[in-house]
Amino acid sequence: MSRLDPALADYLALRRSLGFRLERAGKLLAQFIAYLDAQGADTVTVAAALAWATLPANGGARWLAMRLTVVRGFAAHLHGLEPAHELIPAELLRDRGQRATPYLYTDAEVVALMGATGALRTPFRAATYATLVGLLAVTGLRVGEAIRLDRGDLDLAEGTLTIRTSKFGKSRLVPLHPTTVTALRRYLARQDRPRPDTPTAAFFASGAGTRLLYCAVHWTFLKLVRHAGVRRRSAACRPRPHDLRHTFAVRTVLDAYRADLDIGARLPILSTYLGHVSPAATYWYLSAAPELLELAGQRLERHLGGRP
Repeated sequence: MSRLDPALADYLALRRSLGFRLERAGKLLAQFIAYLDAQGADTVTVAAALAWATLPANGGARWLAMRLTVVRGFAAHLHGLEPAHELIPAELLRDRGQRATPYLYTDAEVVALMGATGALRTPFRAATYATLVGLLAVTGLRVGEAIRLDRGDLDLAEGTLTIRTSKFGKSRLVPLHPTTVTALRRYLARQDRPRPDTPTAAFFASGAGTRLLYCAVHWTFLKLVRHAGVRRRSAACRPRPHDLRHTFAVRTVLDAYRADLDIGARLPILSTYLGHVSPAATYWYLSAAPELLELAGQRLERHLGGRP
């Protein structure tokens, strides 16, 4: 056992008590401590952190920067307890890459993605991913929220989903359209659902009957994208599962503009539905839609008297 293991446990417990999940960070920091042990070291230094963060010779700049960022926070925690641990300068391996531009799906593309599930290995797997893609498109759930759903989180009578302990430990109720409830009920009623020896409460199940893993969902989604013929629009704008959430947010605001509703009053409702901490966190989802800018401009012109 490394001398740093108890400190890592305390650090993760403290951060998680503040609402951070740190699943990936916990794994990476455990790997970093193992690296230090292999080097015969038990003190965090800038040189050791940099050497570990850049170990993947073919790693992308964003991935290497993220690895060092994970160590930077832990090093700051350790430095406060024992100054021998060095602080990691913020400018080292700073990610200067362009943030991905949200890919806003058309209705036809969502339908094509759901239809592409027919090429998956089994009818149940096809139904799982068709239902998952459809649910993400009409609710704006995070992928992680969807695959963490248990069957008991769906209230068929009330037509709601309970999202438990999501980002920052928040939980919320998500009202569903009746057609969505029908689709979810139909999926749960399938007779070909796998029944593993160790039952799982998971709503969405893999071919083995276990809960879906995020990496498997991401890999399968890319396969659906290729099969459906959905193509990237630029180097920074490529179809990702998370962009179904962006699309939902933008479509919701577009509908409000077209219905001439009070957008300022609607945004807190949308923010709550999406599970954001505040409406400010929702604005990024709305920043890459020319249609929104056009409608906002038209409304401003009317307000200023530029149009009859």
